Amino acid sequence: MIRVFLTGYMGAGKTTLGKAFARALKLSFIDLDWYIEERFCKSVSQIFAERGEEGFRRLERSMLHEVGEFEDVLISTGGGTPCFYDNMEYMNAQGQTVFLEVHPDVLYRRLKAATQQRPILQGKSDDELRAFIADALEKRLPHYRQARYTFNGESLESHEQIDNSVEKLRLLLQL
Repeated sequence: MIRVFLTGYMGAGKTTLGKAFARALKLSFIDLDWYIEERFCKSVSQIFAERGEEGFRRLERSMLHEVGEFEDVLISTGGGTPCFYDNMEYMNAQGQTVFLEVHPDVLYRRLKAATQQRPILQGKSDDELRAFIADALEKRLPHYRQARYTFNGESLESHEQIDNSVEKLRLLLQL
């Protein structure tokens, strides 16, 4: 039975690496945000608007506990998931946890290209975006660092880099 949780800031590559890793090891892939959206037939943004952050985080915790029981699965968590309640303790108890570490400059480059898909980033100037990423990452690092493993997520720009990262992660996790 394999259960892997990928954590890290938005834009770290959790979905990119997670999908490739799951495919290579014949695991189910679950993006926790997508799972929540499917279950509630609403976007994360809509849930936030209706329930507020506290309501969303309670729902997220409940869904994490649901998917955390699945077997032979790789779960890509939301960027904030590890930072609330006992979520990191729970994930560490349920399976192998990996923090995808990415330098803020790389996150900035990736997120700058995706601001339209991420409502929280829309309308920010370049300087505001850099500051937002640096501030949020600094606050979240103590939670992310509770993962059993830290993995460099900066080399996910090409198929070759993704394949190499899958192999390195497989070796790190001894799978």
